[in-house]
Amino acid sequence: MPRSSPISSARKLLRPRRRGLAAINSEIRDGIVPAAEGLSLVPTIPADPRTEAQRGYRTVALIIACAMFMEQMDATVLATALPTMARDFHVPATSLSSALTSYLLALAIFIPASGRMADRFGAKTVFRLAILLFLAGSVLCGQATNLPFLIAARFLQGIGGAMMIPIGRLVLLRSVAKEDMVQAMSWLIIPALIGPILGPPLGGFIVTYLNWRWIFYLNIPIGVLGVALVTKFIGQVRGERPPRADLSGFVLSGISLGSLLFGFEMTSRTGELQPALMLIGIGLAAGALYIRHARGRESPILDLTLMRVPTFRLSVIGGSLTRITQGAQPFLLPLMLQLGFGMSAAASGLITIAGAIGSLAMKWIAPRVLREFGFRNSLIVGGLVGSAGYAVCGFFRPSWPIPAIFAVLAASGFFMSFQFTAYNTIAYDEIPPQRMSAATSFYATFQQLMLSLGICVGALALHLGTLATGRTVPLLRDFTLAFLVVTAVSTSATIWNARFSPTAGDELSGRKAVSRPQADG
Repeated sequence: MPRSSPISSARKLLRPRRRGLAAINSEIRDGIVPAAEGLSLVPTIPADPRTEAQRGYRTVALIIACAMFMEQMDATVLATALPTMARDFHVPATSLSSALTSYLLALAIFIPASGRMADRFGAKTVFRLAILLFLAGSVLCGQATNLPFLIAARFLQGIGGAMMIPIGRLVLLRSVAKEDMVQAMSWLIIPALIGPILGPPLGGFIVTYLNWRWIFYLNIPIGVLGVALVTKFIGQVRGERPPRADLSGFVLSGISLGSLLFGFEMTSRTGELQPALMLIGIGLAAGALYIRHARGRESPILDLTLMRVPTFRLSVIGGSLTRITQGAQPFLLPLMLQLGFGMSAAASGLITIAGAIGSLAMKWIAPRVLREFGFRNSLIVGGLVGSAGYAVCGFFRPSWPIPAIFAVLAASGFFMSFQFTAYNTIAYDEIPPQRMSAATSFYATFQQLMLSLGICVGALALHLGTLATGRTVPLLRDFTLAFLVVTAVSTSATIWNARFSPTAGDELSGRKAVSRPQADG
């Protein structure tokens, strides 16, 4: 056939278009082009183009999860070491809740600004800076000589953590097709769950045989690796038109969140009720001023109009109630095993890994469960079972067989982790691409706020129990009361889970395609 035939000419015309699509796909994999803008072109490539796109978002998810691994391992290791650190600082063990709260407080204050910083300066730049701040805070924590020093260093760590997770989630959401969202969130969770698995036994080993300060020095090699991976693989994602800075909103929201968190935390301390109530009042007043400010501004730092989106609103409320319980559990359980059971830090750490193992097992099952039963039914059942499991933890006694304790913790971890996978996915079902940055910042703010509030609720419930006995060291029945209080909060999320539409998230889970198989014919 002659070279100038119509078929040869058509092939020449098609080549530039295929190169253009390959370039677009490359940008999607690198997190540069939002999935909503590029993935619609992918099916036009003949040779299974989705394989490369999936491989791309998995790479991004695993890199982001490395940062989550560092953060989660740090938190779980620290929880195991609290009694030992309390003895070194000559303070009650319950006072160490301030070290946990200060970190989560920094997250709550600075997370609202994370999306704007990513849009203005680029995700890669801000992500690297966040990891470096986290590392600097870790080094200072290792050098702490007293509780106030540790609280300040943990706050610096929190500033770095405030930017790591929401920016990473934003990159992932802009790099994945909607129908792949559940899988993407599951991939994001894998290394983050390894942190809680390794954290308790590692923390117990360090505290028992070395020095608790090495807990924080472990972050250095992980953080250096994270900076290198972000530099190589994460794209410089930024918004097309970054919103104007909202300094007034940042100040008001920071005062409100900070005052409320420290006010709630101080209610658990003897003789500090009056300043605690004063801080809570300041927080409520600043919150009211922020709401007034946000109503008159086009792009407030925390966009309250997002709560008009049904799936987002229900995910925020139901997820917030559930996270109060999740925030309290890592604080209460190690204390109960060490103070109530008389276990060493190493022994309690080996037991508490059960919840993380159950969480890891959830990754492979969650997509299938959501596809089969839908988000609404799955959230209702998972929430009730997970809350019941954590309530049983309050009735643990030294006479219980270790395998039975391990089984309860594993089952509880499985169902609670499933809840968060479902909440984190369904929240963005109806969010348009141009509001994704604001949505991730808003959601992450309340996510961390509720985890911090969980520590406060758990510490307060434990403190009320000790007041009744007049002791400084909690008894086992005090831990029972604390666990029942915090699990009652997560059980109440069932009211909001039941308000999801029966078809909510069907496109995300693939349930629509399964329930109507003839639609493709």
